[in-house]
Parts: sequence; C-alpha cells; structure tokens
Amino acid sequence: MFVAWRDMERTGLKVAQEAVVPLWERTRHFRIYSSQLIPGPLQTGAYIAALLTALMRRRGIPDDIEEAVRVRLEKQRIIETGDHRFAVVLEESVLRHPIGGAEVMVGQLGNLLTMSTLPSISLGIIPLGADRTSMWPPEGFFMFDTAEVTVELVSGHLTITQPHEIAMYAMTFAELAELSVYGKAARALITAAIQSLDEDGPGHNQGT
Repeated sequence: MFVAWRDMERTGLKVAQEAVVPLWERTRHFRIYSSQLIPGPLQTGAYIAALLTALMRRRGIPDDIEEAVRVRLEKQRIIETGDHRFAVVLEESVLRHPIGGAEVMVGQLGNLLTMSTLPSISLGIIPLGADRTSMWPPEGFFMFDTAEVTVELVSGHLTITQPHEIAMYAMTFAELAELSVYGKAARALITAAIQSLDEDGPGHNQGT
C-alpha cells in the first residue's frame, strides 16, 4: 500500500507520528536498516527537530514541530519497556551526515554510543570499506516482526505486507547484518565520526 506524504501529513507531522504508535507497541522484533539517517528509535530531540523542520519546509506542512518531536520521543519509551528488541544496521556514511549542524550531530552520535550498550538494541555498522559486491546499499526500511515492512520514498510511504516480499527483506537484512561490525568496532566508528566533527567545529584552525 502506498500513501502520499501530502495525504499523510495534511494536518501536520504530529498526526503522522501518532498513527504508527499502535504498530510500534505491538511489535516485538524490529529490524531497521538505514543508509541515510539515524533511525527514529535512536534519535535525539535536537536531531528529530532538525529533520522535521526540513520536512515541514520542503513539503509545506503546517508547523507542529514541537508536538511531533514530543510524540516521536515518547515512542522511544518502548526501547526500555516490555520485551521489544531492536536490530539496527547503519551504513557508516550515516555517521558522517551532519544533520542539524556539527553540535546537534555530536550529541546524536554520543546518544548512539549510549544506546548501543542497551540490552534491547543490537547496533551494526557497515564500514565504508566493506566489499559490497554481493550486497550493495538498498533502500532504507523498517521491519515489524514478520507482519510488515515500511519504506519511506521521496513522494510517500510504502507498506509491504505480502509474505514473500517480507521474506526478501528479511534475507536482505541478514546479509547486511553480516557485513556489519558490532560492539567495540562499531563504537570505534562512531567515536571517529565524533572526533571528525569536533575537528571541523567552529574553533578548528582558529587558535581557540
């Protein structure tokens, strides 16, 4: 099922955020792959605000950023409640895209380091130098148990529910996970990205 953003977000971003809360609450096993952004469950408030503000301006959406940020942050409570499990795979390049500027991104990456140690989260990062011959970066996607997969496109939101298609995404996620590094190796990549942002900050090369 495809829904255009202009239909989903006609009354603002808050309603669109609230619409997925029941799905999040009933899902036990999340599998998330992203090649562009830190995914929603791991985002800070400042990172969310930067993303949603850009979307609001680009799509001409009514301004309800504060309420939408609050709803998205409230959804994150499931990370530490119940028996929800999150398997997240990111491309290393995601760590290098400074959304909201260097200060916001440093805070976001610091939060990623912290959340990567939670027992409910498995965080894998695919290094930039990984051999991608057999599995190149596909579109980003969220898997909710084996019930559905969602994909965000430029023009709208795609929901996939056919079992054979969901199985394809599950296989793709498994292959992407095999390319990933975890634990100390993943945290080293995050730390290197933070250091790079610090080096490029306002005081760099200015004697401050």
